[in-house]
Amino acid sequence: MKSTLLALSLFCSLSASAATIKVGVLVPEGTGWAKIIKKMTTEIKEATKGNVELKVYYGGSQGDEQDVLRKIRIGQLQGGIFTGKTLGDINGDIRVMEIPFTFNNNREKALKTLQTMTPYFASNFEKKGFKNLATFEIGQIYLVSQKKVTNLEGIKSLKIWSWEGDPIVNTLFESMKLIGVPLALPDVLSSLTTGVIDAAYAPGIGIISLQWNTKIKYVVDFPIGYSVGSFVVTEKAWKGVSPADQKLVLDISKKYENEINNTNTKDNTDAFNSMKAQKIEFIKFSDNDIKVAQGYRQEIIKKLKGKLFSEEALKKIETELAKK
Repeated sequence: MKSTLLALSLFCSLSASAATIKVGVLVPEGTGWAKIIKKMTTEIKEATKGNVELKVYYGGSQGDEQDVLRKIRIGQLQGGIFTGKTLGDINGDIRVMEIPFTFNNNREKALKTLQTMTPYFASNFEKKGFKNLATFEIGQIYLVSQKKVTNLEGIKSLKIWSWEGDPIVNTLFESMKLIGVPLALPDVLSSLTTGVIDAAYAPGIGIISLQWNTKIKYVVDFPIGYSVGSFVVTEKAWKGVSPADQKLVLDISKKYENEINNTNTKDNTDAFNSMKAQKIEFIKFSDNDIKVAQGYRQEIIKKLKGKLFSEEALKKIETELAKK
């Protein structure tokens, strides 16, 4: 009897130390990014001897990012890999990385700035009840269209997808007097097909993985902004992991954070090469148009400072931008 009770006690103890963390992502299975996530989750499970298992739901099977965040808040999921828009709903300061026309063509500067500011963002996530396991770049954002526009004024005639509820996009469209059509991300492809919208915006890997490249004919060859992402889990779920296993998870996540950054850089380049091979036309705007577009940055900052992101976050990124 004693041996049975001892065995049962040991079993309960082992079960209590195990944590299954359910994570929702929009990344489709089969993509380079999804393959890296699978490698990461496998390594975490093996390193923690099964104590930590990340169960990832791919391809938007749990809904749009907003659906995933809602399910996290009610306890159906414990984590997500989110892009900036949804991360901003948790911690608005991270959106300073995505202020339009901040980095222009300087992707290296953007990544270095992101890496420098990540500890600050992570600290703010913790204040909001989330543990930030990894932060990474998704890439530079480009406007893609079914209709040809050759200058900044021409963009004003396009019906452009705007991610529903995104304050940065809404402010950009308001400042530039663009026609925005609010839609959830999964609805963009069908809306390009039916003509509900003429244009959308995304990094190269987003354009390819979401199959927008099959519906568009043109790319404006100048980045509007820079897109970032993070892998976050709830503090409640994180506290269910032992300190020793927490260290293992963080170390492994950091390793794959670097791999995702390197892979995304290559995949973005490959994506645009693929679009060029499809005979999608890349349109260059004049230097004057680019200068005018860049001038909207300060107007957008003025409207969003203290509302979406703090003055402290803005000062931090401006300090980084001032460095050579």
